[in-house]
Amino acid sequence: MKILFSPFSPYVRKCLVTAHELGLDGQIQLLPSNAHPVQRDQAIIGHNPLGKVPTFFADDGQVLYDSRVICEYLDVQAGGRLIPASGAARWTTLTLQSLGDGMLDAALLARYEDVARPESIRWPEWRAAQLDKIETSLAHLDAHPDLLAGRVDLGALTIGCALWYLDLRFPDLGWRAR
Repeated sequence: MKILFSPFSPYVRKCLVTAHELGLDGQIQLLPSNAHPVQRDQAIIGHNPLGKVPTFFADDGQVLYDSRVICEYLDVQAGGRLIPASGAARWTTLTLQSLGDGMLDAALLARYEDVARPESIRWPEWRAAQLDKIETSLAHLDAHPDLLAGRVDLGALTIGCALWYLDLRFPDLGWRAR
């Protein structure tokens, strides 16, 4: 197995943390890329028309992209330990994954506003709206600590990766001090 990656991509991190939790991390070769939201890497596009990381190569030659698909693939390969097969636990796990991915989406959009958009056309209200999505998500998690208590599933891992990315790119949000 191989994965096109960027070391600071939170979605790549999600896949690698998932692989680690499933005991598959030593089986995945990391392939560096030049992922960028504007100056797209043609090497990635050759395998993934979206030109985004993570892009994953299964041993059978199948190419998978989007962290959700890659993580589900890894989970199936390892016997389905991180995504419950059915019932309320499945839907809670998938909903937490969506919350974490939504936090990551908002954080990346705010980050791109800061570093990819020319300063003369930056949209402060857009950035503020993205950060507000993160704030309301953090408030939701604070109000419902039971959602993550004792969980080791794809939902909890995704939230963890979102919090890692906030530490990396938005330490001023101070989520740890809440």
